[in-house]
Amino acid sequence: MNFATVRLIVVTLAVASQVYLFLRFSRAVSSWRRSRWLKAGVILSAGAAIAVLFAGNRYIMFHPIPWVDPPLAAQLLFFYLPAVWGVASILSALVLFLAQCLSLLGRVVVLLSRRGRREDFTAVNMGRRRFLKAGVGGLVAAPFIFTGYGAVYAGRTFEPRELTLRFGRALRVVQLTDIHAGIFMRREELRRLADQVIALRPDLFVLTGDYISNSMTFFQECIEEMARVRARYGTFATLGNHEHWYGDLNRIRTAFIQHRIPLLTNAHSLVRAEQGPFAVVGIDDLRAGRPNLDAALYGLAPDMPAILLSHRPEIFPQAARRGIHLTLAGHYHGGQIKIESPLGDFSVASLMTPYPEGLYRIGDSHLYVSRGIGTTFTPVRMNVPPEITVLNLTA
Repeated sequence: MNFATVRLIVVTLAVASQVYLFLRFSRAVSSWRRSRWLKAGVILSAGAAIAVLFAGNRYIMFHPIPWVDPPLAAQLLFFYLPAVWGVASILSALVLFLAQCLSLLGRVVVLLSRRGRREDFTAVNMGRRRFLKAGVGGLVAAPFIFTGYGAVYAGRTFEPRELTLRFGRALRVVQLTDIHAGIFMRREELRRLADQVIALRPDLFVLTGDYISNSMTFFQECIEEMARVRARYGTFATLGNHEHWYGDLNRIRTAFIQHRIPLLTNAHSLVRAEQGPFAVVGIDDLRAGRPNLDAALYGLAPDMPAILLSHRPEIFPQAARRGIHLTLAGHYHGGQIKIESPLGDFSVASLMTPYPEGLYRIGDSHLYVSRGIGTTFTPVRMNVPPEITVLNLTA
């Protein structure tokens, strides 16, 4: 499923959820034993609040935000509140709609079971009614609680994730991807992230794209913090789709040169290590850029151990055919919001790619897709924590 289709589905769900929640709220208020004017005022106010929150969230998602260091109150009111509403309202509407369907089904079953029997339906169990109302209130509130947690806390805990792979050279590689510096990933988080990477003492530090969210305003902070990392064999980087969509490529390339970080765009660099040389290969974004794997590998011996940096993971089958030992990618954030069920895990990323996150293998070639650090479109992460990838490569 392509990005445009997924985006259309999400937008449709978002709009439908706003309408559905407003109708449910209006119906509940209409049953109050209050004056008609009071009820009309409450319904109108609720509609206006839903419209403002929804519009605010859409604006934050798609427009550059140049406000570098807003006060905490402004962050919560203008950025986090609309963002949490944007996700939680969809989940809440889905849960309420499912509960309504189950309730209707239950009524049908009860009516069919009572068919042909005379019973007194006039008695109302008020305790049961209050219990059901409390249950509905819990259903409405739960998505907002979990989403708020996912925005304020879950997206701020950077977890090192270590794995060991055979490569032909003994190396400790740290990968960061999808940093998305912006209003939801500001300098204090970037500094803490860089400090964690420094503490891991990598032999090789690699960056696989999407350094910005939707504005160049925060790029300089990002590159300055990443440049603080001093790996034994250096730092290497490649571009992501957000650099092509929202960035100034000339400024980005100049900044990488100034900070002595090789930006590999359809190119490779040979690294002389103690146990022998290896290559770091970088390819441009597969859709937004101009990728050329042949150009990236030109002049490289076929038996040379190589690490391919690609923002998107779909290059993997082609990389495996070319004998590339290890491909490192990101882009999908592991879905960013993942729903776990007995039938398996589900996320938007699982609809878009066969490589949403984790380790994959074709023959002797491996692909690792990191969950990334930052967020895009919404600051919410649920069941998909940010990840600092640590690869212990062995000879």
